[in-house]
Amino acid sequence: MSQIIASRLAAIRELMAKQQLDAFVIPRADEYLGEYVPEHNERLLWATDFTGSAGHAVILADSAAIFVDGRYTVQVQSQVDGELFGYQSLTDDPLGAWLIDNMSRGQTVGVDARVHTLADFQSLQLELEKAGLQLSAVEQNPVDSAWNDRPAAPSQPIFCFDDASAGASSLQKRQQIGELVAKAQADVALISALDSIAWLTNLRSHNIPRLPALLGSALLHANGDMQVFLDVELIEAAAVEHVGKGVSFHPESDFAAALDGLKDVKLLADPNSSNAWGQLRAQSAGASLIAGADPVALVKAQKNPVELNGLRQAHRRDGVAVTRFLAWLDSEVAAGRLYDEGQLSDKLAEFRAPMDKYQEPSFDTISAAGANAAMCHYNHNNGTPAMLPMNSLYLVDSGGQYLDGTTDVTRTIAIGDITDEQRERATLVLKGHIALDQAKFPKGTSGQQLDALARLPLWQQGLDYDHGTGHGVGHFLSVHEGPQRIAKNANGVPLLEGMVLSNEPGYYQADGYGIRLENLVAVRRCEALAHSERHMLEFEALTLIPFDLRIFDAELLTRAERDWLNDYHQLVYQALSPELTGSDLAWLKQATRAL
Repeated sequence: MSQIIASRLAAIRELMAKQQLDAFVIPRADEYLGEYVPEHNERLLWATDFTGSAGHAVILADSAAIFVDGRYTVQVQSQVDGELFGYQSLTDDPLGAWLIDNMSRGQTVGVDARVHTLADFQSLQLELEKAGLQLSAVEQNPVDSAWNDRPAAPSQPIFCFDDASAGASSLQKRQQIGELVAKAQADVALISALDSIAWLTNLRSHNIPRLPALLGSALLHANGDMQVFLDVELIEAAAVEHVGKGVSFHPESDFAAALDGLKDVKLLADPNSSNAWGQLRAQSAGASLIAGADPVALVKAQKNPVELNGLRQAHRRDGVAVTRFLAWLDSEVAAGRLYDEGQLSDKLAEFRAPMDKYQEPSFDTISAAGANAAMCHYNHNNGTPAMLPMNSLYLVDSGGQYLDGTTDVTRTIAIGDITDEQRERATLVLKGHIALDQAKFPKGTSGQQLDALARLPLWQQGLDYDHGTGHGVGHFLSVHEGPQRIAKNANGVPLLEGMVLSNEPGYYQADGYGIRLENLVAVRRCEALAHSERHMLEFEALTLIPFDLRIFDAELLTRAERDWLNDYHQLVYQALSPELTGSDLAWLKQATRAL
């Protein structure tokens, strides 16, 4: 593969020379700037062989470098040829500083403004200009020009998402968000988040892996009218009728002309999530940019009662599927039959596939055996799947897209005997999970303020984990939904009724083992505090899957913590037992036994 990548780099450099570029930046992103990138837009992968979900490459005339974060330090060295690329850290050696150190004053750095946010584009431009370098937004991406065998864009038909499942019609949603656009003193909002477009239109598709959204861009007017720019060949008459009055569909190639027509229009756009190209083009046409968050995001995050009920039903079916998988896994281990990570992931998919309303995984399953689980974003597809060893911990993080909800769950399983240390660390993680699950907090509290609850048992032993404790989750949409989060880093977004988040503390011993315990929870009004002086909120557990009692030390749990675990397992048993029979039911009864 090194010769292939070398020839691709040569082709890119030839095109760079024609465009008078001394450097070109290739991020792992496309024009939609979402988490999931369709195959035909995987430019970083094509140019480097790197399969990670985040990173940048910089191509110079006679050298190149690839920048990744700490999740991919090992992976990048196994996938990317060190003879062709230098390995750089996104955190220790930021992109702008590296360009300044490796280029001469007067040289030009090229970027495709479609694949960078406006905030990132302007920040890099300012940094480079101070050092005497020029940032140039190219008209034609040299990667696209060099990519002769580029796959075709996906072409699955767009389908209707029933208003009865959504809890509101597209017209109702568009008028609600249009009022927010007007409140922001804007005439039009640039809607670039793919899940926001899908939510506004009550349409879905299977053209993006793991995300049932639409590939396109949109302009939402303050009166609720909406122009959507996408592959119109994928829109059928039923979808047009379903969306209702006020929506027009246009070829994506018409989007530039629509932006050019925004003279004297006040355009609301998010500089931190929408691409630079669209905002700069509108500004050049005479539009006034109003910087603001995607007006859809916060409303979409607060699930209505219909969406919440759908999520509960989806989690019940998902609980049946995963419980059957866990029962099967225990029986296979007891019989001395062990499998590799890929086989286990495939088997879990087999249990989900027949479930009612199931569509696809909500993300690539993290099936991590032994030491691989110490890498919290491990993907067995990035190398040779490891065999499941006896006397170890197995971590499986997976989820499903159902027509009535999105799921995400992590369980850590004992394979044979585990050590006292592993059992102690798993118990500390459980204590943190319980503390967060049981939190009662006043309205206005952010996830950042709650994050320490999940970490405190680990902190007291000098331990921690290097990922967020919780992310938002959509309703048959993105499994990683904003703006809500539970994490150390600054996020002042209050947790509001109807929001769905993950509760997933963990512990990872490098080259040893990994532990993560994840449920999804919904924020609801707390009615238990009869004499409360404040509007109080709490979490409702949505996930209904047993924890592996074998990985915990009951002596380290307080009475209240044991009661929580017993109550949760009783809830799981009551929900799932009517759907299970035979050995699966017997396994569930044992797995949910009281401590």
